[in-house]
Amino acid sequence: MEHPINILERYWNYTSFRPQQEAIINAVLEGEDTFALLPTGGGKSLCFQIPALAKKGICIVVSPLIALMKDQVKQLNDKGIKAMALTSGISYTQLDTMLDNCVYGNYKFLYLSPERLQQELVQERIRQMNVNLVAVDEAHCISQWGSDFRPAYKNIAILRQLHPTVNVIALTASAKPEVIEDIVKELDFISPKIFKQSFFRDNLGYMVFHEEDKYYRLQTILNKYKQPSIIYVRNRKMTLEVSSFLESKHISATYYHGGLPTDDKDKHMNLWLSDQKQVMVATNAFGMGIDKPNVKTVVHLNLPESIESYFQEAGRAGRNGEKAFAVILKNKSDEELVKNQFLKILPTVDFVKQVYRKLCNYFQVSYGEGEYMTFDFDYNTFCKTYNFNAILAYNALLLLDRNSIITLSKQFKNKVSAQFIISSPALFKYLETRKNYDIIVKSILRMYGGIFDHDTKINVAKIAEKASVSEKQITEILLQLEADEVITLNLARTDAQVTFIEPREDDKTINRVASIIKQQNKLKEDQVHAMLDYINNDSVCKSIQLLSYFGEKEIEPCGICSVCIANKKTPQKSQDISLLKHKVIELLQEKEQSSRELISNLKCNETELKNVLRLLLEHDIINITKTNTYKLSHL
Repeated sequence: MEHPINILERYWNYTSFRPQQEAIINAVLEGEDTFALLPTGGGKSLCFQIPALAKKGICIVVSPLIALMKDQVKQLNDKGIKAMALTSGISYTQLDTMLDNCVYGNYKFLYLSPERLQQELVQERIRQMNVNLVAVDEAHCISQWGSDFRPAYKNIAILRQLHPTVNVIALTASAKPEVIEDIVKELDFISPKIFKQSFFRDNLGYMVFHEEDKYYRLQTILNKYKQPSIIYVRNRKMTLEVSSFLESKHISATYYHGGLPTDDKDKHMNLWLSDQKQVMVATNAFGMGIDKPNVKTVVHLNLPESIESYFQEAGRAGRNGEKAFAVILKNKSDEELVKNQFLKILPTVDFVKQVYRKLCNYFQVSYGEGEYMTFDFDYNTFCKTYNFNAILAYNALLLLDRNSIITLSKQFKNKVSAQFIISSPALFKYLETRKNYDIIVKSILRMYGGIFDHDTKINVAKIAEKASVSEKQITEILLQLEADEVITLNLARTDAQVTFIEPREDDKTINRVASIIKQQNKLKEDQVHAMLDYINNDSVCKSIQLLSYFGEKEIEPCGICSVCIANKKTPQKSQDISLLKHKVIELLQEKEQSSRELISNLKCNETELKNVLRLLLEHDIINITKTNTYKLSHL
């Protein structure tokens, strides 16, 4: 058997392993059931790829992330290693051929989702394969206490029945102690070798700052640290807004979100990876599998939903070992926003039952029937028909999907997109002879600012509502604008497809997973509250708070987070405060000034100025104007 280090050098051009990698690989090669908890960027994939290459046969890799599967398969194929992924949208004939190739075609890796393991054809062919290892990626998904629990992960146990002598490696980047216990139990590990690397990063400073003007602070940070940065934001619209703002301030930026066409994703990604753009502004769809070592700052403009997701995203900074920063910018409105975004949209068991019943009625599925029936699904019409809140209903459908009651195709979002391809003056000249188009076109322009610059997803239902016309009229006018070469148009006929996995049994169907729904909702609430506790705790070192959450004990303060730095600062002398008060009053006697102007004129730090302004406000010496400037009370 070839030595692991030789395989590492030949295919990856590295001459040494990262911490714990070699020990994990050796445990796998010795046939041990192995659990590996490695932080983001710890090189988890090599821990199963190298032992699989060292042994004869094929490695089965179970992963819930289609994008990551495709990415790893491409990387392996580029190295001349035969790998394939069973993703969605494959016909039965294609599936049959691909599985045959795995049995007879010297493939080394087969990536598949846990849902695929339910198919008899897949099980039968895996039985015929010479399997040398089973790798379970994102293994926390198997635990009810994990942040992304997927009941379909329970299917992985089938692989142990199909190949009882083959060992299993489970890998994850974030798992609390109870989740690790659950993984080991569910995967039927015998005397497992458990490897846990400390999550402590001595070069990464975790910062939390309260900021009323987040954009100004962001600009300050990026001007100070001009190396590559990632800015995480709440939604797709904000990626474009924030990147445009930064560009306007001469900070080069691009953006990334799940709804971008693949070509645009690749283009924007390459601009950032090649350092042509300093900043990547992205939703949480960005970052999986990305290893850019020189990221200096990761900034969250909005609160993440959990410590788990924050820790993974923050961990993308400073992988080269140099000092780096993970910053959260918060203000008073954030707590309510995060509760609205992640808690108020959690569907109850009763609501899930209601959505399921209506879904069955919508497609006229009779009681006891529907198993493996597939339907085209117009989501907007479905929500309108039953007067459902769109986000709540979507989350209910996702729960049905995650619990393998239905399968929801991935092109779920409304897929109508358009771009104006004539100039603004030419468009208004065109509208002069088509007055009935005027209100609709202007509604589109007001709702979608960048529609002249790039292909933009548009919501036909919202445009219809704003223009007070029917969706049918909007569609007809869009088609006419396309025919007149005013716009390019991509018009999907339906939003999605729905496949029913189980026969319809109404409440009985949902009752089987009711305890899981309740438990997952409780977990989400606990995660959001843990995140809020983290941002509001200014007395305990931020590293200690994060590592304690993951069960690490006896941790020393990091010395470089926002709490540690604040504790290091010597208290201001009373005469310094008095002097600063007089200087502020002198400046305000000349004219009203904003806090930025005061900092610039006084050459003091922000904390000192905030303390002085608070004192002056409390004693009614100054007050705040409607434009957020400060002025003396008697002026």
